[in-house]
Amino acid sequence: MSAKPFERVAIIGIGLIGSSLARVLRRDCPDTRIVACARRAETLAAVTRLGIADEVTDDPAAAVKGADLVVLATPLSAYAGIAERIAPAVTKGAIVTDVGSCKAAVIRDLAPLVEAGVRLVPGHPVAGTEHSGPESGFAELFRDRWCILTPGADADPNAVAKVTELWELAGMRVTTMLPDHHDMVLAMTSHLPHLIAYTIVGTATALGDDLKSEVIAFSACGFRDFTRIAASDPIMWRDIFIKNREAVLDILQRFSEDLTALQRAIRYGEADTLEKRFRETRAIRRSVIEAKQA
Repeated sequence: MSAKPFERVAIIGIGLIGSSLARVLRRDCPDTRIVACARRAETLAAVTRLGIADEVTDDPAAAVKGADLVVLATPLSAYAGIAERIAPAVTKGAIVTDVGSCKAAVIRDLAPLVEAGVRLVPGHPVAGTEHSGPESGFAELFRDRWCILTPGADADPNAVAKVTELWELAGMRVTTMLPDHHDMVLAMTSHLPHLIAYTIVGTATALGDDLKSEVIAFSACGFRDFTRIAASDPIMWRDIFIKNREAVLDILQRFSEDLTALQRAIRYGEADTLEKRFRETRAIRRSVIEAKQA
């Protein structure tokens, strides 16, 4: 990638993903000017203290002025309002991308930006931890993970290439998908597991105090993994389930049917059915490891 792929990058939302991307740019593109935008004064103070941006502001319209790349990294519910605010201020021909975990709804929310003459390249770096805030970011977050771009059929290929280069700079493998296909894939690989984790941990919190304390004290690795997932940003995940509701409900219905089948097998002692299913799922785990996504 060129030493200075972008002159000025505005990152709107400077939590885990936004601050990690800022760190990548700081490390590999030191001449690129970074503007961080967030609503809360304490967040902007943390960004200044960490030195991961050249300018900070709480005004999205001010942040995007003169930027040749704008990255939306806020909760999904904020996209439509931000798009309306920045559309009059964004430089015509600038590239706007995002990091949201669902894409069809995002594209609808960002329509005002396309009308303002920007080059829209929606994206989803599939990486993260259960932590949030600018202090939680780190440049290696994206290493060897996938970034999925969902450009429209009429997207500028040069803009797609530049966004691809950006995420490759961060160490990601980049691919493209249709928005609806992306949303169905992520409903299975990410959204359903989080919904299950929230449910299981929620079940534990409803136990009596004595039993709940023992569940916490004697947590096996499976439950510990669920608690890690369930510690993820509640605002972000609230928005994901609302914005991607159709795909999530589709996958959830399939899961419910499979769960009912396993419930029946346990109730009636169908050992062969249980063993067959468990052997099949072991093969999926091996495939994940072979794909270096473990």
